[in-house]
Amino acid sequence: MEEIKNNSNGKLFIEQYSSQFDYSRKETSIILAAGHGKRIKSQTSKMLHKILEVPTVERVLNACENGFTNPNIIVVVGIKAEDVVKAVGKRNSVSYVLQEVQHGTGHALQIAIEKINQSEYDGTVYVFPGDMGLINADTVRFFNEEFEKSQLDMMVLTGIYEGEIEANNYGRIIRVPVLSSERKGKNTKEEKSIGRGKVVGILEYKDILNLDPKKPFKFKYGKISYEYTRKQLLENREFNSGLYAFKFKPLVELINKIESNNVQKEIYLTDLISLFNQHGYVVEALSLKEQYVLMGFNNKSELKEMDAIARKLSYEKLRDIITIDDPDDFFIEESVIENIIAMDSQGILLDIHIGKGVYIGKGVHLNCNLSLEKNVFLEGEIHFGRNVVVKDNARLTCFYGQKIIIGNGVEIFWSNVIKGNVEIGDNTKIEPGVRLTGNDQFPCQLGANVTVRGLSYIFASKVEDNIIIEHSILKKKKISKPIASKSDIYCVRYYLPEVEGKDAVKDI
Repeated sequence: MEEIKNNSNGKLFIEQYSSQFDYSRKETSIILAAGHGKRIKSQTSKMLHKILEVPTVERVLNACENGFTNPNIIVVVGIKAEDVVKAVGKRNSVSYVLQEVQHGTGHALQIAIEKINQSEYDGTVYVFPGDMGLINADTVRFFNEEFEKSQLDMMVLTGIYEGEIEANNYGRIIRVPVLSSERKGKNTKEEKSIGRGKVVGILEYKDILNLDPKKPFKFKYGKISYEYTRKQLLENREFNSGLYAFKFKPLVELINKIESNNVQKEIYLTDLISLFNQHGYVVEALSLKEQYVLMGFNNKSELKEMDAIARKLSYEKLRDIITIDDPDDFFIEESVIENIIAMDSQGILLDIHIGKGVYIGKGVHLNCNLSLEKNVFLEGEIHFGRNVVVKDNARLTCFYGQKIIIGNGVEIFWSNVIKGNVEIGDNTKIEPGVRLTGNDQFPCQLGANVTVRGLSYIFASKVEDNIIIEHSILKKKKISKPIASKSDIYCVRYYLPEVEGKDAVKDI
């Protein structure tokens, strides 16, 4: 929350969620998650907007945890700091720092570096934007490996913008111009020593717009001056992803030398490229084939596009393993997807059908010959047996520490609600209009070959095998077939508990 800035206990709050920095670890990831996100037009922090139900900042953090080998992670928070810290939570190797007033990305990095004792650390620092919600562990691992092999002092990850050039509001990568064909062979000895195509800086989009169209943008590299027109800069499609790698020692040397000579009067992290070059350090750029992993967002439409890409990637993983009715309208949590892929790799024939609008949250364990029809909602630790059907709009949920266990051959009909600690035996049928609930102390247990139908509610009760429950409300009851009954199936109908609050009910 923004009040953390004015709260003397704000930094103490953040420290309570922070782990100790481990100086034996080689890599440190710094995630910038302090910005306003004004254009998203929401009271929720930009960093907590979700892609496939996971906040973008958490997606970046997860990619760092899985892409590096045991890294330190520092998350820079600011606007809505308390919300961001609580959402990510306390984790091993993760610490938080507060950027009380936002003066730019370079300023955020300065604050993060202050957390590290410079005399004790000599590793590598990686910087990630907190809104890069499609970044994955493979990309992080690749960037790490390439930087380690390169022996560079700084590396920036770049992309090639593929949309309409007018919509490109990313910072442009500035390189030493490549010689035209007519100049080749005529350049001086000094020109030959210049690294053509070398990255020398990044110019932010707003600063490009602020340039005089009639005057060229000039810069110097070595002893030679170069220039680009404003039009050339705008048409440059190579953009800054905001993801950087640094050797720690030169970063510490130069981080506080950044100035705020730009349109927004902010301390730009991008200015470190020219500073590194000026001080004789080696800087290069690395581009990726998969451009989508570099996407960030500033508005709702861009976030929606990222969400659609993430869903498409999920579908691509599963399309030949299970049946998904609508590739554009489903949700399966990532760990559930991993379990499906693992079962398939074991040669298990799954025959799982996912209807349009189905939601499968974390903790759900799917099984063979399972049909989840339109708009089924599953969340919590739910274990399915084989040959189960869950029909349209059914909702099965349980809290942490609770379980829903569903046996083989179970049918759960339209719009039913099953909640909490519940166990359903083999070949049981839950017809429409039913609600089953159980809590931690009193689970709801249905035996095998049970049928529940009509407008029935069963709470914290135990129903033994071969029972039919119809139009009944059962609260903390045990239902079993009487010994005297000779029927294979015993039916309980119209059971209602004693009325409470009868005195408050009067005829009109």
